[in-house]
Formats: sequence, C-alpha cells, structure tokens
Amino acid sequence: MPHYYTNNTDLKSEKTKIPFQYRNHHLVFVSDIGVFSKTRVDYGSRVLLDSMDVQKTQKTLLDVGCGYGTLGLSLKKEYPWLNVEMVDVNERAVALANESIQLNHEDHIRSYKSDIYQDVHSKFDIIVSNPPIRAGKKVVFEILEKAYDYLNDHGELIVVIQKKQGAPSAKKKMGEVFGNCEIIRRDKGYFILKSVK
Repeated sequence: MPHYYTNNTDLKSEKTKIPFQYRNHHLVFVSDIGVFSKTRVDYGSRVLLDSMDVQKTQKTLLDVGCGYGTLGLSLKKEYPWLNVEMVDVNERAVALANESIQLNHEDHIRSYKSDIYQDVHSKFDIIVSNPPIRAGKKVVFEILEKAYDYLNDHGELIVVIQKKQGAPSAKKKMGEVFGNCEIIRRDKGYFILKSVK
C-alpha cells in the first residue's frame, strides 16, 4: 500500500480544497489522495503554528516534509518578510504545495522535491517540521540530526511530535545534537520541541 511519505506517481487523483484560518489569515490548501491528512489540517500542525513567534531578524524558513504546504504557507502569511522553502519526498505533495502557493497568491516561497535535505542548498534561520512518524525513527532522527547543518548560527529547529509517537526520544536526540531542547508547548499529547543552534 502506498504511503504519503514515499513518492507515488500512480495514484488516482481526487483533489479537494481545505479552508484554513491561521490567526487573521484565511488560506485554502489543495489536497489529494496520497498525502498526509488529506481531508483537513491535522491538529499537530495547528499546535505548532499556534506556538510560533517569528522575529523580524529571522528571514529564512524551511518546511521539511511539507505535504500540501500547511506550515510554510501559513507562516509566510503571518510573517510576510520570510523567504520560505518547502520540501517533500512525495512529488504529488510538492505539486499540491505549489498549487496552494498560487491559490494563496504568495511570492518568495517555493516547494520542491527533496529526500529530506538531499536537494536543499541553503541555510535557514528556522526549520519547521511535522515529521512523518510512520516513515520510522531513522527518517525522523535524520530530519532532527541533519537540521543542524542547514541552520544559520542561532537558527531554530521547531518540530511537533506526539508523546506516544516518540516525543521523549526526539527531545533526547535534539538535546544531543544541539546541546539544548525545550518543550515550548504541550497540547492533547502533542509536544512542540525547539532547539537553537
């Protein structure tokens, strides 16, 4: 059975539009079969977004495992000075994210295919991720570990993981890599974890 965290090119298509309110912004995402949380924005992404407080000194953001673009697009709307890049291994997700970018009339944001950081060639002030837990701990830990090399000095890695799906081990791993990791929010079993380079 195909999974959203793999690259499926032979799925049938049934596109839908998902309205989403983030703070004062009304967004619409284009979704389809074969992507994560295809019928609504998932609760974990909502909790992460509600936890964000981007400063004017932070100029660049990378959304790893972007799906149809929830995190990157929402943050671009709220913090318009950000230059945002979004990556996903799933070509359909990338195409949907690009459709969502057009639909929400955003510039200075792009979505492209990358197996985690493989095709990422910049460094960022912020990396956000709602990592694909079902892809396994190896993939999740690679997102956490390698983020260090793609952050500018004082850059932040912010992720959402459910407690029962490995938040304690992710917190430990981020602490090992960055020398720090704090829980900035807990909500219904979801942990928002932040490490600073």
